[in-house]
Amino acid sequence: MTVIAIDGPAGSGKSTVAKALADRLGLAYLDTGAMYRSVTFAALQRGIDLEDRASVGKVAEDVMIDLGPELVTVDGVDATAGIRGAEVSRTVSIVAANPLVREVMVRRQRAWVDEHRGGVLEGRDIGTVVFPDAELKVYLTADPAVRAQRRANEVGDVDVQTVATDLARRDALDSGREASPLTEADDALHLDTTGMSVVEIVELLAARLEVRDG
Repeated sequence: MTVIAIDGPAGSGKSTVAKALADRLGLAYLDTGAMYRSVTFAALQRGIDLEDRASVGKVAEDVMIDLGPELVTVDGVDATAGIRGAEVSRTVSIVAANPLVREVMVRRQRAWVDEHRGGVLEGRDIGTVVFPDAELKVYLTADPAVRAQRRANEVGDVDVQTVATDLARRDALDSGREASPLTEADDALHLDTTGMSVVEIVELLAARLEVRDG
C-alpha cells in the first residue's frame, strides 16, 4: 500500500501537484482540507457557533461528506462552491483548530486510505500526524506573493493584496494552533514551487518514489 503525504500552506501548489501525481501513479487522491471546509460549511448551515468546540465536534462526527472529482456534497447538498466561498474560507481555521474535529477527520482519512489501499493525500498534517510512516512525504512552499497570486486566480475577482493578508493570517493560525499545527516533517522532501512547473515537480516526485522502491 503506497501512501504519499503532501503538506504545505495555501497556494503552495498542494492540490495541483497532488492530483497530477495521483494521476501519474494511478493512485486515489484526497484533499483533506476540503474535509475541514465541509465540516465548517455544515456547521454554518446548521447555525452553530464555531467557537463551541463540542457542538462542532458533533457535526464532524455525523456530517456526510462526499468528495467527488467534480462535485462535493455535504449532507446531500451540493457544496462544491460553498466550501470555497468567502465565509467558509474566513472561518475554516477555527474549525481546523478544534481537536475534536481533527480527531474525527484523522480517523476518516485513515479509513479512506484503507478503503482505497493507499493514495496521495494533501493537507497540513498528513506527514506529521495522519501518516507519519508515509512512503513519501513532501512539504511544498512558495514565495508569499506567488502564493497570493495563485489563490487570487483560483478565487477570481478578488484583490491580490487582500488574499495575501488572508494567507498570512491563515498561516499564523495554522502554524500556531495547539492541535496538529502546520509543520514540516523532519524527513519530508522540501520543495519551493515558486519557479517550478507542475510537470517538473511531478516527475521529480515520481523519480524519488522509484528510487525509494528500488
